[in-house]
Amino acid sequence: MSALAQLLTEQRNPRTLEIDRLPTLAALELIHQEDRDAVESLKPELPRIAAAVDAIAARLKAGGRLLYIGAGTSGRLGVLDASECPPTFSVSYDLVQGIMAGGYAALYQATESSEDDPEAAVRDLAAREFSPQDTLVGIAASGRTPYVLGAIAHAKTLGALTVGISCTLNSQLSQMVDLPIEPKPGPEVITGSTRLKAGTVTKLVLNMLSTMAMVRLGYVYSNLMVNVKPSNAKLVDRAHRIIAQAANVSEARAAELLTLAHGQVREAIRLAGEK
Repeated sequence: MSALAQLLTEQRNPRTLEIDRLPTLAALELIHQEDRDAVESLKPELPRIAAAVDAIAARLKAGGRLLYIGAGTSGRLGVLDASECPPTFSVSYDLVQGIMAGGYAALYQATESSEDDPEAAVRDLAAREFSPQDTLVGIAASGRTPYVLGAIAHAKTLGALTVGISCTLNSQLSQMVDLPIEPKPGPEVITGSTRLKAGTVTKLVLNMLSTMAMVRLGYVYSNLMVNVKPSNAKLVDRAHRIIAQAANVSEARAAELLTLAHGQVREAIRLAGEK
């Protein structure tokens, strides 16, 4: 049996052997239960995730950046999380970045062979001017993707902080990084299709890392995204409500304050407190 075949992410799920014969509703109920179990697999990893959050936040406060790197579904999830940080927290597009094996085209068209090239990862990091002050989060459900392992190896030679997210026990990735995170959602509903449960828990880990790092940086007041960038009608409306709730003013007054603050929500809240 090959090493890949022995991984948890490649095992057959005994509970879904008959999924192709079940009525649609019964099959969906089965998928839903598998997803619930996958989410629960995160609980033992919360202390590790917390340690990673604090370490990442410290690097960001010191002027470093947060970069995710992965291939296939893992890479796409990293790019997704990174792309949401600027509009949510008004940080620069440079602060949190996602690097995808195969480049931009691989986001919407599979180029899975690119995951086998560790040197490409080194070139991709160099193109982003990756430095010792930065943090690199390697994402690989199997924990063995050569592209990701090559990136982590290079980051460690620079002295950067390395974090790994994988979904199998004691993976190669976990053994290499400073801070391993290993949720174990178990065999997939469709054997080996890690865009399912492994993808779900990976997205949840990324949510926690970026959200709590930004909270630690002071970009959230209470549970309000006071650094939101009101760049469209929905976000302008949200900004008005945030100002109204944080400053205890009417939404009409909040709109006036946002205009006075040139679209800066935090400044609008500060202005509300002036006599």
